[in-house]
Amino acid sequence: MQRFWNDPISWGHAGIYLLGAIAVLAVVILFVTYAIYFERKVIGWMQYRRGPNRVGPFGLLQSVVDVAKLLLKEDTVPAKADRKLFILAPVLAFVPSFLVLAIIPYGLKLQFADVNVGFLYYIALSGVTTIAIVIGGWASNNKYALLGGMRSAAQMISYEVPLVMSVVGLTMMTGSLNLRDIVAYQGEYFWQWNFIPQIIGFVVFVIAAVSELNRTPFDLPEAESELVAGYHVEYSGFRFAFFMLSEYIYVYAIACLATILFLGGWNPPLPQLDFIPGLIWFALKFACIVFFLFWIRATLPRLRVDQLMGLAWKVLLPLAILNIFLTAIGIEVFGKGG
Repeated sequence: MQRFWNDPISWGHAGIYLLGAIAVLAVVILFVTYAIYFERKVIGWMQYRRGPNRVGPFGLLQSVVDVAKLLLKEDTVPAKADRKLFILAPVLAFVPSFLVLAIIPYGLKLQFADVNVGFLYYIALSGVTTIAIVIGGWASNNKYALLGGMRSAAQMISYEVPLVMSVVGLTMMTGSLNLRDIVAYQGEYFWQWNFIPQIIGFVVFVIAAVSELNRTPFDLPEAESELVAGYHVEYSGFRFAFFMLSEYIYVYAIACLATILFLGGWNPPLPQLDFIPGLIWFALKFACIVFFLFWIRATLPRLRVDQLMGLAWKVLLPLAILNIFLTAIGIEVFGKGG
């Protein structure tokens, strides 16, 4: 796709991009379908339960029938809801989640858009989903949905700050926010990947990213013991599916970003393993990050709201700032800045 980027716009190029977008959407929907399946299987295995095992061999079709059930359910809109905003919110949540995938490079030439500020592009678009969640909670005319939406906005805005700050030190080292340049900066050996010199930034990034995804132990916006189902309590059918789809697409995007920013992207851990295609290495690292997210969900309990906000402002943000100072000192001493 990248070789068409600087060519004049034509119907042929537009068709190629359209087919590419459809292919990416198909891959992402396939990922979401079976990420839900494997998440339930992994959690079942860790908690000594069976997980899905009835529909299809090994339960492989369970997620398919779950999606079909959602799509066939009655679409309801509360009588006193703001109908236009209620309908708009799921779309506004999903569209940015899909658009962020345009800047993900899976290989040296396997990318839709080579944006110089790729990480900032992700942060800017993911912020729109926060607005969509608030709109969905407010438009539902339900106090639990409103509380869930406001709680989600506070959480996601708070954790965006350390998430961005955790990448500043990495940017100082590489001299770029371009995702391909960041992968190219990381050396041929795994000990040259950014997660080692930027270990503090990596830890802050992972914790803040889990919170940005609203996943356990930071799933306060959907705390069923307090808020029933949070901001989407009044949604049903395919509108509810849109919210869930956007959440798992962000899981996909965050796993890709962690792989690119800190784990060497498509680079093999040793130059002797260069005969294995880079896309395979990317997929393996990506799968490890996704498994880690499932593992965290099966292991840790939910935090309280005060603990959640305190962790962002009192722990993660100071650590991210400390990482920036340490990176500046390292660059001054060793002279390895971008």
